[in-house]
Amino acid sequence: MTDHLFNLHGDVLAAMRRGPKAFAKLAFVLSDADEPANTYVGHFHDRIVGAGPGDELTALWHRTLTAWDLAEQADWSDAPARTDARRADIYDRLGFGPDLRKALDEAVPVFKEPGATVISKEFTSWYSRDTAAARAFYWNSYEQMLRRKGWSDAAVASLDEASHAVVERLSDPTRPEAYGARGLVVGYVQSGKTANFTGVTAKAIDAGYRLVIVLGGTLNLLRDQTQRRLDMELIGRENILRGVDPSDTDALVGVDYQDDEDWPEKFVSHGARPSTLGFFDIERLTTREEDYGGLETGIRALEIEKQVRSLPVYDPANLHHAAARLMVVKKNKSRLEKLIKDLKKIGPILAEIPTLIIDDESDQASVNTTDPKKWEDGKVERKAINGLISQLLGLLPRAQYVGYTATPFANVFVDPGDEEDIFPRDFLISLPRPTGYMGVRDFHDLDAEGTAEETHVRGIYDSTGDRLQEALDSFVLTGALKLYRADRGLPEGPFRHHTMLVHESVRQQEHGTLALRINSMWHRSAYTGPEGHRRLADLLEADFRKHADEDLPVPSSYEELKPYVSRARQLINSGGEPVIIVNGATERDYEQPELDFDRTPHVWKILVGGTKLARGFTVEGLTVTYYRRTTQQADSMMQMGRWFGFRPNYRDLVRLYIGREVPMGKKKTVDLYEAFEAICRDEETFRAQLTRYSALVDGKPQVTPAQIPPLVSQHLSWLRPAARNKMFNAELVEIRSPGQWVEPTAYPTSAADLRHNAEVWLPVLNALDAAPVTLQYSSGTYGRADSYEALIGTVDHGTLLGILCDLRWAVPSQFSPHLEYLASADATGHEIDDWLVILPQQSSTRRVEARVLGSHPLSLARRTRRRGDLFGAISEPKHRGVALRVAGALDAGDGNPEVESLVRGRRGALVLYPVVEEEPRISPQGNIDAGDVVMAACLVAPASISAGRGALVRFRAIDSTRSALAVIDREDS
Repeated sequence: MTDHLFNLHGDVLAAMRRGPKAFAKLAFVLSDADEPANTYVGHFHDRIVGAGPGDELTALWHRTLTAWDLAEQADWSDAPARTDARRADIYDRLGFGPDLRKALDEAVPVFKEPGATVISKEFTSWYSRDTAAARAFYWNSYEQMLRRKGWSDAAVASLDEASHAVVERLSDPTRPEAYGARGLVVGYVQSGKTANFTGVTAKAIDAGYRLVIVLGGTLNLLRDQTQRRLDMELIGRENILRGVDPSDTDALVGVDYQDDEDWPEKFVSHGARPSTLGFFDIERLTTREEDYGGLETGIRALEIEKQVRSLPVYDPANLHHAAARLMVVKKNKSRLEKLIKDLKKIGPILAEIPTLIIDDESDQASVNTTDPKKWEDGKVERKAINGLISQLLGLLPRAQYVGYTATPFANVFVDPGDEEDIFPRDFLISLPRPTGYMGVRDFHDLDAEGTAEETHVRGIYDSTGDRLQEALDSFVLTGALKLYRADRGLPEGPFRHHTMLVHESVRQQEHGTLALRINSMWHRSAYTGPEGHRRLADLLEADFRKHADEDLPVPSSYEELKPYVSRARQLINSGGEPVIIVNGATERDYEQPELDFDRTPHVWKILVGGTKLARGFTVEGLTVTYYRRTTQQADSMMQMGRWFGFRPNYRDLVRLYIGREVPMGKKKTVDLYEAFEAICRDEETFRAQLTRYSALVDGKPQVTPAQIPPLVSQHLSWLRPAARNKMFNAELVEIRSPGQWVEPTAYPTSAADLRHNAEVWLPVLNALDAAPVTLQYSSGTYGRADSYEALIGTVDHGTLLGILCDLRWAVPSQFSPHLEYLASADATGHEIDDWLVILPQQSSTRRVEARVLGSHPLSLARRTRRRGDLFGAISEPKHRGVALRVAGALDAGDGNPEVESLVRGRRGALVLYPVVEEEPRISPQGNIDAGDVVMAACLVAPASISAGRGALVRFRAIDSTRSALAVIDREDS
């Protein structure tokens, strides 16, 4: 039966390509004469309210509203994307009334998760939404593929926005003057960066880029994975077959993917060769099995055909009729040298070809790591891959370079003054954390509260033994739980593979010894006998049932799970042994059939390896990780975090066994879990600062990519952001942060320094009222409703500044950029009158109070140093809302009278915590030695002083185009 209402709405929305318009008017014009009732919005309302799962009309509006909600550049609305205000603008333009608005809001809630963060130079706009929509053949195919894979409307719209943000910052492919943009896209480890650069490639090809070179990692396996992904989701069956009859088995000899389980059903289909449909083909210059080894059809394979020979390739008359060429090349010296040699033979036409170079894992091999001090006569010397990429960019003056990585520090440390290098001079884009992604906050309680560590992390201490048997038991048990869930109606796809990763050492000999030990332990584990079943039953009850997701099937007892344990054991033991060694001695280590996640129906194995199991290698079905490997580079360590990623329907089963007392050197031990937490905090801080400075001020960028390096921090002395040969000197001098929560954690350890700090704070302590007050803040937009007791008082700005300047710190550079701002506030016209001081009363039943240097009795807070001299979180989330409200950073919320009476226009807020690190020693008179107390403070400068002025950042950074260390000031005009 024809769905007339759906068809009409489809026609109406198709006519709104440039944004929402008056719905009723368009519906009247486009409706069929015999179906006038379809124009009545009451029918639409009733359909939405009564719609069941899979209703096509609801799905159509879900896609449309979500795309409008997320559009970052909407000339039809002044409201920010991803807000209720934007949705209200949409309804106003559509002319919808309150009842229909309510029904649509319930069916399609506003997606408010943050989008991509962009730091960019000013650029010439050429890739508008209209331009993108006019040429979108490959993007539309890719989008439809993602929807068939189960991507939500919000996920597709977010990818659309993020990939559009990249393409619009490339050079216009039809531009007469050649320009090569340089950019960097930062994702999360195992978070789907490939999806973004596939989207960018689709849009760029549609827009006119006719040569795409993807640098696909340093291993054949990684290159092959990338080639397959692009072939499957972008290039498609018809471009792979190139006219071969898929039913002719003889003709299919030598055609890719004939032994692939997913061919042809899961490969995108364009319906016919695109060139026969009025579009253009994509010609592959590499295949899944074959890396670049020369142009098989000769140099002519790169000679772009011209419709008008007198015009250059980049002229629209030629560009939009020519086929695109795509190759995926391993970052290998001989491969790149062969490519460059072939390109040189082509001649002047290279200068006419709009080219896109995608560098996957761009901080690996691509960065120049030679020591500038050793360069002769100041001439730049380059490492092999970096030099070859530089040559490639020189040969292709219209080449746009876009690097992709989850660990960007090495890339932003590249010399901005080296015009031939890959510094992202034009843009840096930080992708948002994807929906469903299991990342940092799922394993680390970055705030004072949380259950992430308790749920997923199992520490390995000297006192616990190595816990390897427990990790093996967890692997078997989680495999059984996956089978149990699949048997109860959950999709089997996410459970196809089930893996455990063991990463202890970089040495290949030790991998063999460890694999032998695990194999022996496996065969002694008695998983078919009473002892093994007893261990598994105890582990199920003590761990996995306790932390199970209540929305997923969980057995009520071990007896109910027991049949699935037997099947899990059989799958893991298939082939005779449960362990695969992957240590990269040769490429053959990656070509083991048991390790082929694409062609093998079920990979249920324990993988033992080192560095080669880290960067870029996706361990499908990873559920249990056993990690005890040390490294002194933060980016290398983060890439080893293979436990991050997407774990649909089994994220509650994920376990990380990690060393908490691992030897480093002869006398030192390190806590790897705390090291990961330090890295995670540094990266979250980096992303947060990018977000803060991404907003335009007076239509211009506050920060350009050349000023990004100082935003990289290092909190552990033994763990550098990147290898020493990837870093250049940069220092952040000042951070202006009105209305922002600032939480220093680098407090001294010596009793003398702590006593000094307490004496400095004494005037503030004496200014506090003796009687506590109840402070409350509740707001729907803030998402919390908090109440607590505190001592409060006020102190003028000059007094507080004197105190802050006199404090002693373990790492002065952590707070000094904020102090510089506070000290210069009055001089720059950003006056601060005073500060409300809040000293929270701890609510625990074990609350302890003591006097410090004769003060009122103060409530002591217990905190732990998590990273050397640095604490983890000092503040408690419930204490922040009131402080942010007093400083004007939050709205009035529920308008609590006590709190509102404390709000002033130029008042900041300071939350003070007298912190103890162990059970306090309190005298009979209620006093505590000030040398045992860390006076820790968090502060929020008045938000009002930022009005109309924007943000300011001051840097010192080394740039080879400058003769000495430079101070870069971005002063307000």
